[in-house]
Amino acid sequence: MTLLIRDKSPLPLNAGKKPAERTMEELLEAGVINMDKPQGPTSHQATAWVREILGTEKIGHGGTLDPKVSGVLPIATGRAVRAVNLTLKAEKEYVCVMRLHRDAEEKEIREVINTFVGRIYQVPPVRSAVKRQLRIRTIHYINVLEIDARNVLFRVGCDAGTYIRTLCVDIGDALGVGATMEDLRRSKSGSMLENDSVTLQDIKDAYVMWKEENDDTWLRSMVKPFEVLFDPLPKVIIKDSAVDAVCHGADLAAVGVAQLDDSIQKETTVAIFTLKGEAVGVGTAKMAAEEMMKAKEGIAVKTDRVYMPTNVYPKSW
Repeated sequence: MTLLIRDKSPLPLNAGKKPAERTMEELLEAGVINMDKPQGPTSHQATAWVREILGTEKIGHGGTLDPKVSGVLPIATGRAVRAVNLTLKAEKEYVCVMRLHRDAEEKEIREVINTFVGRIYQVPPVRSAVKRQLRIRTIHYINVLEIDARNVLFRVGCDAGTYIRTLCVDIGDALGVGATMEDLRRSKSGSMLENDSVTLQDIKDAYVMWKEENDDTWLRSMVKPFEVLFDPLPKVIIKDSAVDAVCHGADLAAVGVAQLDDSIQKETTVAIFTLKGEAVGVGTAKMAAEEMMKAKEGIAVKTDRVYMPTNVYPKSW
């Protein structure tokens, strides 16, 4: 995405703060941790342990993992909990071990798996948290990493809400030999990657270092500003003078736009940010990018949800 400049010199106000300049306490008031959930505990239990470690009252997680599944689990603290649902819509990546019930030729296995790339139909498994009805999901890629007898190791990138257990069963049916999911690990959730994830023990040690040694370096590297949750969305960056009005629920007028992503389409969801990089809220674009650049009046974005508290920026309306 390319950033378009609508106003080259908007009037700055002495308010707000760049996310990178927030104190550790401020980060915990609206932060996100990319946790590596171990096998065994539920996502709820793992999140509760983080609550105990950090001593924070409000905490939540995005994209539940089954107890036997490990990997990337976004944990949100404070005000970030209201925005963590954005990760539910983000693309996911998993590494899976699939066990075939009978022998099959390696060439045939690879050919059949490749047919599942693209739009697929799925019915959620019996043990699922959603209604069991036919749904369409997109498989962006399936890379077979290794085939060892009846065990098939593959990496899959897919839409949110794709059931890998069901995918394995469907692949087995297509092969005519049957198959089940043996092991699963989530390696990516939106912009959060496995390589950047941290363990419960890491979080505990970093918190102790901050509290007992007054060194927040390690913990700061783990607790990201909650703005990372908005990464998948195109952005509309607004003038300082428009911030407080939007925080009070007002729709964003075109004259309040300073910069915007060129990919914005009408009636799509966009993130509303300040010039300092703070997340204000999300809304529905009422103009496409080109129209937003030229408009002298009218509503550019209908405000759907606000995440920034009021009075952070002075009232200018």
